[in-house]
Amino acid sequence: MDATRSSLLIIDVQEKLYPACLEPDQIIANCCFLIKCANRLEVPVIVTEQYPKGLGHTAKPIVDLLEKPGDAAEGGNVVSKVAFSAVPADGFIEKMEENQGRDQVVVAGMETHVCVLQTVMDLIERGREVYVVSDAVTSRSQHDKIFGLERMRDAGAKIVTRESVMFEWLRVAGTPEFKELSALIK
Repeated sequence: MDATRSSLLIIDVQEKLYPACLEPDQIIANCCFLIKCANRLEVPVIVTEQYPKGLGHTAKPIVDLLEKPGDAAEGGNVVSKVAFSAVPADGFIEKMEENQGRDQVVVAGMETHVCVLQTVMDLIERGREVYVVSDAVTSRSQHDKIFGLERMRDAGAKIVTRESVMFEWLRVAGTPEFKELSALIK
């Protein structure tokens, strides 16, 4: 995993969805951790929202960290969707392709066995190298989360943790970026 080749995708961490999922506060915190790392290392961040009229918008702590929190149609980094996969959503592929050479996608969000799974499968089918952050995805049940992770791994996704993402993006210790980001895990 390389920060210069990566994009970070946060899927559907929304007001009316996350409270029903396992460990919602920890998942939001881990997504925020990933966004802080991405912002510091200039990794583009894309956020999706599943049917925001019914499920609300992205959790405020996540939105507060976005450099472009608005709708993708207006130049922001938030893509609304109704399909479970983000790939067919209006503006999603265009948003992904804004940053040339970003063939790796680091994925977090919810639910692991539905929108995360279907998006990951579609990204793999399109030739992307996909990393699913196991401690930054969730479902309403542990069984569904485990099933989703196993299915994505079987399809070719790499299962990682938030810290492994940070350290792989950083590559070396002793830099200002390392000092700033390593403080997040202390």
